[in-house]
Amino acid sequence: MGRIDQGLLDILACPESKVPLVQVGDWLYSTDPETRRRYPIRDGIPIMLIEEAETVSAEEFERIMGEAQR
Repeated sequence: MGRIDQGLLDILACPESKVPLVQVGDWLYSTDPETRRRYPIRDGIPIMLIEEAETVSAEEFERIMGEAQR
């Protein structure tokens, strides 16, 4: 697992909701509570395709957003 460069993370956005993303592990999570999408990072490359995204449960979304604020 590698961290995405902060400069790149600052310009990336969820392709569905256009909101900022946060990285947790090998995933980039949309900060939109309506869509709750997460996008995989493979070999250090963010895969920003809606077809590759997963929708997480409301509980997981809340947990991840809580972790991201630390």
